[in-house]
Amino acid sequence: MAIESQERFTLVGLPAEDRLADFARDVAAGLTASPKRLSCRYFYDRLGSRLFEAICELPEYYLPRAETGILQDRASEIAALFHGATDLVELGSGNAAKTRLLIDAFLRRHLKLRYIPLDICQSVLEESSHGLLRTYSRLEILAIAGDYYEGLEHLRSLAASRKLVLWLGSNIGNLERTEAASFLARLRTSLAPGDRLLIGIDLRKERSALEAAYDDPCGVTAAFNRNLLVRANSELGSNFDVRSFEHRAVYNEEVGRVEMYLVSTRPQCVYLDRLGFEVQFGAGEAIHTENSYKYSPTEIESLAADAGLRTEQAWLDADSSFRLNLFGVP
Repeated sequence: MAIESQERFTLVGLPAEDRLADFARDVAAGLTASPKRLSCRYFYDRLGSRLFEAICELPEYYLPRAETGILQDRASEIAALFHGATDLVELGSGNAAKTRLLIDAFLRRHLKLRYIPLDICQSVLEESSHGLLRTYSRLEILAIAGDYYEGLEHLRSLAASRKLVLWLGSNIGNLERTEAASFLARLRTSLAPGDRLLIGIDLRKERSALEAAYDDPCGVTAAFNRNLLVRANSELGSNFDVRSFEHRAVYNEEVGRVEMYLVSTRPQCVYLDRLGFEVQFGAGEAIHTENSYKYSPTEIESLAADAGLRTEQAWLDADSSFRLNLFGVP
């Protein structure tokens, strides 16, 4: 485990070569599976993170605006629930743009705050952390470069300060429903009674709004999806013809999820140099890259119950399209 430490800033995470080995192993497993798949956890290299920031500015992608609106109204109320030293932990922190609303609210009430962002892209994690440190002189940051499960191991080792864990942007939707409940249950065991989780969850809605949000007319989401292949070419020496894969996003209403694919537009053979094998694609054959589950209020309550959490508050945006949930650890 690599550790970098400076005044008010500490970074921990796996060395870059271990990250590359994980990527290579998962790509090999995914492209030899039937049907083929690639994990959405690998969307977020530097370019992928920038593309996602652009997606968040698109008019069709309503999620960040809905969640930001709730936080603007409720951040002070949330901060008022915590007294004394508090750790603000964030899963999948990205550029931490929305998190600033909560950091502002906490620092208005407390002399200092420790922020613990977790993100799989180390370069974005470092950049956003240093930006926050320049803005907030009373902020300390322990940054964790890794995936959600690696983050749990670090949470268990932290001093016993009160914690608020943030999981914003409906990132929970990338997990299968049973997997989401299982992960939250594991997360709960890393926390203490009185700690809380603040989780943004996108709600079920009409197909047209959901499919537009994940397949914008400007093609930004398509570029974000195809960046998985760009990354494989760069890091694994593969020779994907990126232009010959079409982005597709469909809403599976029966199970309540948006599904994203990269679809080969022609028969082709791709060689992955680092992995030492070829992959054949038929015309119309798809690589599954992401699920984004949507929830009903009843499904959210079931999720919390299955994870052993207590619902304390729930807030909707102005259009009732998105719900921010405050769960307590009993």
